[in-house]
Amino acid sequence: MIIQRYFLNFVIMKNLEELYIKHFGDTPSQIVPLRSDGSDRKIYRIFSQQNTSNAKSLTTSIPKTLIGIIGNNREENEAFIHFSRHFKKHNLRVPEIYSQNLDKGVYIEEDLGDDTLFNWMMDIRRDRGFIDDIKTMYETVVKDLPNFQIKAGLSIDYSFAYQHTEFARESMSWDLHYFKHRFLNYFYKSKIDHTKLEIDFNILINYLMEESRDYFLYRDFQSRNVMIKNNTPYYIDYQSGRKGALQYDLASLLYDAKADLPQAFRESLLEIYITETNKYLNLDIDKFKEYFYAFSIIRIMQALGAYGYLSAVKGKTHFFKSVPFAIRNLEIICNKRIPVLEKCSNLNTIFANLINDINLREFSDHE
Repeated sequence: MIIQRYFLNFVIMKNLEELYIKHFGDTPSQIVPLRSDGSDRKIYRIFSQQNTSNAKSLTTSIPKTLIGIIGNNREENEAFIHFSRHFKKHNLRVPEIYSQNLDKGVYIEEDLGDDTLFNWMMDIRRDRGFIDDIKTMYETVVKDLPNFQIKAGLSIDYSFAYQHTEFARESMSWDLHYFKHRFLNYFYKSKIDHTKLEIDFNILINYLMEESRDYFLYRDFQSRNVMIKNNTPYYIDYQSGRKGALQYDLASLLYDAKADLPQAFRESLLEIYITETNKYLNLDIDKFKEYFYAFSIIRIMQALGAYGYLSAVKGKTHFFKSVPFAIRNLEIICNKRIPVLEKCSNLNTIFANLINDINLREFSDHE
């Protein structure tokens, strides 16, 4: 097994090296694997000869470092590359794609560094608290979001959306059942009436389906998919994008579990987003907010499903630490008494039991 893994890594790095040589006409000095968190893709940092004292090429056209990606899902790779180039045309801050060989599942992109919005923010919060620098950065990110959703989203080619072309009934049902099978089945202690739960799922889906789905839905617009480079936010990991409602991505960012934004600040960001989006659309603000909190619920449920799957199934136990924050977010939303949730009595009971489960609130102590 060790020999097989070593050979596979050798082949991967060889493919990246060949792609680099073909595009830049020089050999890299080093290729180093990077952590990829919940993704199945393998990520590498490629160092050019400019980092060595005996550099073969002194040209400044080759960046000092680049990122090499290998992914076995060709459609996923095609989606990321196409969306990246489309967003670049609209002057959005996404990585430049330098070269690709999709037959071998590899491509090379711009290196945006190691600072995600999450890590950048947490470093500041530990030393200086939740200061204005953090607030300003989040405000910038929130103002950028409609440019992806509307400015670029209205002309994007959704045929490249490789999972679903639209966040509609099928995607919503998948998220809700992901929560049920990957989280409730592992961590919920009370008996579930599956028939009544399915009825509630359909009530929630039918309600969410009433909102317009004409915009680009990033699908995972959260603090670990925003990179901070030169004190400016850049955006990655939108390959699962599809058509959908505006509220979902905003909910993903504002109720991003471990980011643990103060609730009052979330409310202010919601107002900033509405103001920015109204430059493109004429929103019914009350209706938008009602749907926003309903989409926040389905996003939190999807996130809990992901934490359950990644920790219990994939063995990435550090994802346990996100659970208490997600449960707290669930409590915040439930306290808003959203009309559609009032019709979902069985789901409300499950939420109440999760919120009152002391063990789930203490998951952050697990390693």
